[in-house]
Amino acid sequence: MPRLLVYVLRQLVGPIALFTFLLTSVVWLSQSLRLLDLVINRGQSAPTFVYLTFLMLPSLLVIILPIAFFAGVLYGLHKLNADSELMVMSAAGFSRNQLLVPVFIAATVTMGATYVSSLYLMPYSQRLMKDKELDIRADIAAAILNEGQFNTPALGLTVFLRELSPDGEIKGILVHDNRNAKLPTTYIAEHGVLAQTPLGPRLIMLDGTIEQSSRGGAELSVLKFQRYVFDLDQFSGQQGATELRTSERYLSELLWPKFARDPGKATRDVYFAEANNRLSEPLYCVAFALIAFAAITLGRRGRGAYALRLALAVLGAAALRILGYGIQGAAARHPAYCVLFYLIPLTAAGIAYLDISGFDLSLLADRLRPTRLEPAA
Repeated sequence: MPRLLVYVLRQLVGPIALFTFLLTSVVWLSQSLRLLDLVINRGQSAPTFVYLTFLMLPSLLVIILPIAFFAGVLYGLHKLNADSELMVMSAAGFSRNQLLVPVFIAATVTMGATYVSSLYLMPYSQRLMKDKELDIRADIAAAILNEGQFNTPALGLTVFLRELSPDGEIKGILVHDNRNAKLPTTYIAEHGVLAQTPLGPRLIMLDGTIEQSSRGGAELSVLKFQRYVFDLDQFSGQQGATELRTSERYLSELLWPKFARDPGKATRDVYFAEANNRLSEPLYCVAFALIAFAAITLGRRGRGAYALRLALAVLGAAALRILGYGIQGAAARHPAYCVLFYLIPLTAAGIAYLDISGFDLSLLADRLRPTRLEPAA
C-alpha cells in the first residue's frame, strides 16, 4: 500500500509541476511586457529587466498555484483512470479513502507553497521591485547615454550625444531645455563628461554656447562658455517615502497597519479584506482536490457521463474561483463579508467530500427545499 501511495503521488506531482510551469510562463511573459517601456526608455540593461520580471513571480504564483494544482490533479487522476490503473488498485484492496491520501499530500504541499508566496515572498518581492523602479526612474544619467539618438528622459528635456568614447568622454553634446516654453534654452558643447556627484548626476559641458530665445523667437542671446555644469537631478523626480500598497504589506501590517496619519476606516477595511483574502486563497487547493477526485472516481463509467463530469468539474472550479474574486470588492466595503472568503472554499470542499463519502446529496437538497403547505379541506 505505501508503494501504491508513492506511485499515485508521483503521477500527480508531474502534471502539477508541468501546469504550474506552463501557466506561470504564459502569464509571466505577458505581464513582463509592461516593464519593457520602463527598461528601454531608461536605458537599463537586460539583466535589470530579467531581475524585475523574476520579482513578479511570487505575486503570480499566489494565483496560479491553486489553478495549476486543480489541472494537474484532474489530469493525473484521469490518466490513472483511463489506463484502468484505478480499477486495478481497487481490486487489490486500495480503497477510495487510501487514494485520497496522496491527493491530500499534494494539496498540503501546494497550500504551503501558496502560503509562503502570499504571506512572505509576494510583499518582499513587491518592495524590492518598487525600490528598483524608483532607482531606475531616478537614474537620469543612464537614460541619456545613447549616442546618436535624441533622448527625452524627462518632459521638456531633449539630449543628443554624438559620440561616447570608451573612457567616458562625450563628444558633440546638445541639450534643449523647453520647460519654460516662453524662454527655451539650448546648450551646445564640443565635448564633456557625465559625472555622478553626492548631490546627483551632473552633465559637465566644455567649450560650448548657451542659446536662449525670447519674445517668441524674435530675440536670440548667445553666451559662450569654457565649462558649464548642467544639473540633471532636477529631472529625476522625487523619491520621497510613499505609503506601502496592499501587495507590499506583510500579514501583520495588513491586520495592524501603522500610519503616520490615519487614512480613515475605508483604507483599514481594504487592508483587513486583503489579509483575509491571503489567508483563504490556499484553501481552494483542498476544494479543488476533492472536486477533481469526485469527478474522476464517482458516477457511471460511460464515456458520455464521464466527459460530462469532467466538464462540470472544470466549470464548477472556475465558478468557485471567480466567486472568490468577486467578493473582494464587497468585503473591502463591508468587513463582515470577509467570512465568505473562508465559507466559499470550505463549503465546496464539504459538499464534495460528502459526495465522495457516499452521502446522497439529493436528500440534503430535498430537506433544504421549502415545503408547500396544502390548503385545509
